[in-house]
Amino acid sequence: MTVNITEAKATFSELVARASSGERVVIVKNNLPLADLVPHTIEKPRELGLAKGLFTVPEGFDESDPETAGIFY
Repeated sequence: MTVNITEAKATFSELVARASSGERVVIVKNNLPLADLVPHTIEKPRELGLAKGLFTVPEGFDESDPETAGIFY
């Protein structure tokens, strides 16, 4: 699908949906291609636990602080 840049601005969400479903969208200006809108591909899954052992959670991290709570309540 080829779409003018002005139309692409107005229908961007629709174009992203079409591209994510596998359709290639070419954005043009004055009939010259500017950009291709294609679905994103994940290069590799994120690896969990990369920061393990680099820091420790301080004691009482999840406890309520009266001064901070007073600001919100």
